[in-house]
Amino acid sequence: MGSDGYYPLFETRKAKGRVIYRLYALSVLVGICLIWVYRASHIPKPGEDGRWGWIGLLGAELWFGLYWVLTQAHRWNLVYRSTFKDRLSQRYEKGLPGVDIFVCTADPVLEPPLMVINTVLSVMAYDYPTEKLSVYLSDDGGSKVTYYALLEASDFAKQWLPYCKKFRVEPRSPAAYFISKGDPEDANQAEEFMVIKKLYQEMESRIENAAKIGRIPEDVLLKHEEFSQWDPYFSRGDHDPILQILIDGRNPNATDRDGFVLPTLVYLAREKRPLHRHNFKAGAMNALIRVSSKISKGPIILNVDCDMYSNNSHSVQDALCFFMDEKGHEVAFVQFPQNYVNVSRNEIYSASMRVIGEVEFPGLDGYGGPLYIGSGCFHRRDALCGREYSKGFETDWKSANGMRSEESVYKLEEQTKRLASCIYEEDTRWGQDMGLLYACPVEDVITGLAIQCRGWKSVYYNPSRRAFLGVVPATLSEVLVQHKRWSEGDFQILFSKYSPAWYAHGKISLGLQMGYCVYCLWAPNCLATLYYSVIPSIYLLKGIPLFPEISSPWFIPFAYVIIVKHIYGFFEFLLSGGTAIGWWNDQRMWLYKRTSSYLFAVIDTVLKLLGIADSGFIISAKVADHDVSQRYEKDIIEFGISSPMFTLLSTIASVNLFCFAGVVKEAVLGEGIRRVYETATLQSVLCCVLVLINLPLYEALFLRKDKGKMPSSLAVKSVAIALFACIAFMIL
Repeated sequence: MGSDGYYPLFETRKAKGRVIYRLYALSVLVGICLIWVYRASHIPKPGEDGRWGWIGLLGAELWFGLYWVLTQAHRWNLVYRSTFKDRLSQRYEKGLPGVDIFVCTADPVLEPPLMVINTVLSVMAYDYPTEKLSVYLSDDGGSKVTYYALLEASDFAKQWLPYCKKFRVEPRSPAAYFISKGDPEDANQAEEFMVIKKLYQEMESRIENAAKIGRIPEDVLLKHEEFSQWDPYFSRGDHDPILQILIDGRNPNATDRDGFVLPTLVYLAREKRPLHRHNFKAGAMNALIRVSSKISKGPIILNVDCDMYSNNSHSVQDALCFFMDEKGHEVAFVQFPQNYVNVSRNEIYSASMRVIGEVEFPGLDGYGGPLYIGSGCFHRRDALCGREYSKGFETDWKSANGMRSEESVYKLEEQTKRLASCIYEEDTRWGQDMGLLYACPVEDVITGLAIQCRGWKSVYYNPSRRAFLGVVPATLSEVLVQHKRWSEGDFQILFSKYSPAWYAHGKISLGLQMGYCVYCLWAPNCLATLYYSVIPSIYLLKGIPLFPEISSPWFIPFAYVIIVKHIYGFFEFLLSGGTAIGWWNDQRMWLYKRTSSYLFAVIDTVLKLLGIADSGFIISAKVADHDVSQRYEKDIIEFGISSPMFTLLSTIASVNLFCFAGVVKEAVLGEGIRRVYETATLQSVLCCVLVLINLPLYEALFLRKDKGKMPSSLAVKSVAIALFACIAFMIL
């Protein structure tokens, strides 16, 4: 309780062990500075062996050191939040605001309709007054099957929502619930369980059959005349806007089986024309913002990806604890972490990004709030629509809910369609300082930054029960492509109008500014990492040392920084819920992303800045075939295709393998092992670690027989390039 008798709706706690961490960080900084001094003061003279390799390492180590300093913004001031939902209910029992929920999908093949409607049903079933919930599905694929699936879901919801509330079901995605739960022990629930499960299975069968044949049953087409909007001239990239209110929450007859009002449910396929830019997900979100402002006008907006179902029915109340607290007037958005249901135990692709969720975002929260990451985020509508924060701003939640339109559903649909037309945004501020911003592959990050630069704060909340669960890619190629898009988008932000390096200066805290720069500089990390992954090993093959001898005092700062940083990283990963093998896999993916995804992101960004190419938006597949899924569950890396990224990874791995073989050959020849020990310890260890970390790749190149191995043509090409590079360097 506060000094004035006010009971807060949330609590903020500072992380323990801050002093110990800061002492550790300062000691590492001293070690980094000593490495810089050594590297700058021992540059070989012109004409001496290794001069250019040495200078390159100086540049790489300067980069690594400065980048590490930036990352301290993620760990210097961690805070953790907790909420008091019981106080929220007591204080605002009848004054809770309306909440508009946006679910976005774009491809009925990569994002199956059944998965989409499970997400929709999970958010419709929130433990929140249903008359204040409105759910909108944006279908950028314009799929008739997706609409049919939503139509089926609207009918199933009449049975599913009462069942969830009666038995306090968690999670409230039907698919996830039936997979995770056995038959209930309670006789009353068991009977209803079997009935509701049968209804779901029948709906599932109808949707999957329609998706398989790409056609809607004739009786459904005759019953629902809105299907006529998908006429013979309809195409995914060229069609009129389609807006259908499937459940009208204003209508007292729109009730579930127990007579309670259902949430409003709306389908939107915004207008698409070949000659108009549609701005991907950002454009879809902006259309939803405008459409919802006409239909339901909820002052709070939640957006989730179609593969990120609700796993916690109380998440709305959690978010409102931050917005509605007396200290929450400056909060623009509440970001929940993205968690995943299909992460393997040892995280072969390190796709959960657990350290970001458990450490880095709480660190950013200590400096004014985390990034907006595109899903699982509750927004204040005013802030999302461009309003600047002013001191003394306060929302009157009792009057914040706009009155819903009293017009008929048909008339409301027809009037609202224009808000989803291609030309509506012409000569407006949409996409510039209203709604989500355009011209960036990571529209979510740049939008969150722009909101914070207008004076708003954000909050990161990571409850004990995960709020949302999604799916991660099951192949290495999909993971690398996904990270290429993210790193490319973040790198482009650095050169945009909203660059945290200059635009955000003075508008957000220095710590938050540094935190944004860390992600914006993901991509250029590739240059220093590539250099460190190849050059020391190549010079080792020729017998040229690039690091201090083990007997030199200068060896100590190198050894200290390397050992202490990795020990800290190991325990940080374990404390974030990972495993020892998972940490090792994380190191491999750290290397793979920096030497492939990030490099191609830099190249594409440079081409875009030069006007040679433009950025695109790639959707990751949300389903995998049976063989791929089996290998993924066994923590076997899936290669399987030929790609420039895999060629690069295989070539670098082959170079290190040849260099390591050369070291072993020299070591077994009498004095060779002594020379390696005395003059090239760090180089040898680095080369050895790179070989060990690439063992799964060597297996895919030379040993595996399954379909997930490296293609033979790629193996031959990468080995030939690596062999040529090693021979050429030895000759020069």
